[in-house]
Amino acid sequence: MKRWVIVVCLLAMGGIAHAAGSAWQPSAGHVQIPIWPGTPPDAHRMPGPEYSKTGHKLYGGRPITGVYNVARPTMTVYAPSGRNTGAAVVVFPGGGFAGLAIDLEGTEVCDWLTSEGITCVLLKYRVPSVPYDWHCKCRPDDFAVSLPSLQDAQRTLRLVRSHAAKWRIDPHKVGVIGFSAGGFLVAETSTLFKRRFYPPVDAADRQSDRPDFAMAIYPGHLASDADKLNPNVPVSRGTPPTFLVQAEDDYVDGVNQALVYYMALAKAHVPAEMHLYAHGGHAFGLRRTRLPITGWPKLADAWMRRIGVIPDARR
Repeated sequence: MKRWVIVVCLLAMGGIAHAAGSAWQPSAGHVQIPIWPGTPPDAHRMPGPEYSKTGHKLYGGRPITGVYNVARPTMTVYAPSGRNTGAAVVVFPGGGFAGLAIDLEGTEVCDWLTSEGITCVLLKYRVPSVPYDWHCKCRPDDFAVSLPSLQDAQRTLRLVRSHAAKWRIDPHKVGVIGFSAGGFLVAETSTLFKRRFYPPVDAADRQSDRPDFAMAIYPGHLASDADKLNPNVPVSRGTPPTFLVQAEDDYVDGVNQALVYYMALAKAHVPAEMHLYAHGGHAFGLRRTRLPITGWPKLADAWMRRIGVIPDARR
């Protein structure tokens, strides 16, 4: 992954945006739930207060809203529409660990998942966060564990399971999906679940933080330019079944990110499915275009049915 390319993309997303607004709020009828009862572990100074802003550049005919300076992470729960399958998915939006593409890779993902009968839990995790460093607007270590963000992700998975009965969720069907930097969080939660990255704070932390299934969409931070797996995502036989999507012309997080991770999964005998496309670039989310790659949600839906996460529609 080329660091300068990522910085340019971040500048493109933020530098030409409309004036910054207030902190992000979900749509009516949904409430953000703090994931920590007090100050989050390893809290660090942010460059300013939380704010959201919408850019001028269009993706799939619409702009992207980004959220920045998240010091108080939250989760927003979206109940399934129609039949409840009992499955739940925690969503990790991307944004280079500098911000969060909260609609393109967040709320729009929940719209899809809830239409499939899946409870969607949108995580607004702490950013900026390593490997990004806002002091220098760079990534001193592109493969570092994204500690604050990973703490938030592990905590959220445990909270979802602790609320399983209340939210009508099967605690054995809790998965994750992430995009770009969020795809790295998918790999971290899928491989580092045996390590506790924060001291327990309440009974919820007795729950497992291992995802039961995982979807990484144009992930980053997984492979070096020499096609070596990031040692901080130690794939093992315990890594959950994984679904991968990436485009060959993704010049932010190269296609080798998915390829190298997939090969590690195969070597560990982890059931995995990978879909590569010639065109699609980066940060396409679920927005429909004329490119075949935007049909990937149908493939993901079929995959979730094959692995038994949601019922087969034909039965």
